[in-house]
Amino acid sequence: MVYDENGLDTLDIPIHTEKPEGIKNYDKKTVQKDKNILYSDVDVLIPAAISNVITEDNADEINADIIVEGSNGPTDMKAEPILSKNDTVVIPDILANAGGVVVSYYEWVQGIGRKNWTLEAVQSELDEDMLTAWNKVENKYESNSNITWREAAYIVAIEKLNDAYKERGHWP
Repeated sequence: MVYDENGLDTLDIPIHTEKPEGIKNYDKKTVQKDKNILYSDVDVLIPAAISNVITEDNADEINADIIVEGSNGPTDMKAEPILSKNDTVVIPDILANAGGVVVSYYEWVQGIGRKNWTLEAVQSELDEDMLTAWNKVENKYESNSNITWREAAYIVAIEKLNDAYKERGHWP
């Protein structure tokens, strides 16, 4: 774990592709073996490896202002109301962690079209699609004061499905 109670200069931390395992030798790292990283007093917490690490049993111990779900389902359903009560904003996995799924779709499109996109084209499409998704969810969240970011994302998704069904004549 890399941790500094005064904050980290993320540009100073070695990138794995440039210096494999460089983080193991990062000279400013502090390992607190007796403290769970989830309970650190941080601005942003990004659980990005394991599902269901934030639960009803430990949600009150979370000291982050914002949780950005980098893994699939790191916050269980019973924990989210506790986090909300504690004014912790949760950016849900279906928004924060969707880039890989979107790029998989691009690979599928390239495959059926027998075309190869450049890295720049993929990045441009991804940036546009993710920003569009973010803006839709953010607008839904901000126009409904009593919902969470996850609920806003679900509402946007259901409205999109509803519109698709209507357009195809499968919905009343």
